Amino acid sequence: MADCLFCGIASGEIPGDIVYRDESVLAFRDIDPKAPVHLLIIPGKHIAGVDKLEAEDEETIGHAMSVARRLAAEHGVSESGFRIVVNTGPDAAQSVRHIHLHLLGGRALDWPPG
Repeated sequence: MADCLFCGIASGEIPGDIVYRDESVLAFRDIDPKAPVHLLIIPGKHIAGVDKLEAEDEETIGHAMSVARRLAAEHGVSESGFRIVVNTGPDAAQSVRHIHLHLLGGRALDWPPG
């Protein structure tokens, strides 16, 4: 999608601090981190949000969760704990309308969030 920030990062048109890429997902560091480890994991295919998921997207989203687990281990937060957050829509503070998983860790995280 031409006006999507995350599609621009995925295509290389917009710079991003990419930490992982494969045939279906991409992960990069958040530009405004809320924890010592704050990565965004996105599908390469533009999907606006959870509310726009189709049955054909299930494998990609499942794979994104597996990538999150792998990246948590690689970034040293598996043992202490980490959080995966997916915001959908304006009331949930989804600022970029491209589905993305926030992987947060590296410090004690408060509950409830928000």
